[in-house]
Amino acid sequence: MSSEPALNFYDDKNFIDVVNSFTEYLTYNVPSRRGFVNITPDVRKIVQKSGVKEGLCLVNAMHITASVFINDNESGLHQDYEKWLEKIAPHEPTSKYEHNKTGEDNADAHLKRQVMGREVVVAITKGQLDFGPWEQIFYGEFDGNRSKRVLVKVIGE
Repeated sequence: MSSEPALNFYDDKNFIDVVNSFTEYLTYNVPSRRGFVNITPDVRKIVQKSGVKEGLCLVNAMHITASVFINDNESGLHQDYEKWLEKIAPHEPTSKYEHNKTGEDNADAHLKRQVMGREVVVAITKGQLDFGPWEQIFYGEFDGNRSKRVLVKVIGE
């Protein structure tokens, strides 16, 4: 966790902080190969802790087999994602992927991450995440059973 001025300048007499930054890391360990976790409450806490009232919040999956995305918190939609992703990048047979010839079995997870995205940016207005109706932030895991980090960086004033 860190907080520091990210951008500043001098006027004729004073040093002025224009933008502050605040960084924190979240860790998730999905106990199955794939899953979706609503991380909105965790991100909200970090935004509040940052003290930023107007700015942006970047949320980034820091692993190449995981994703962060925004959508509706509805279990049927999550099941649809699971079916759709498995159609376009099926896990098995693992032998069909060149990447897996290196001894890995997670080529499908890399492809699923590419489709679902690496990060999201959400506006902060009056100290709150400024979402549209039904929007929530999700961590998507495609090669689980181990801890992975998510970067949350808040910038603003």
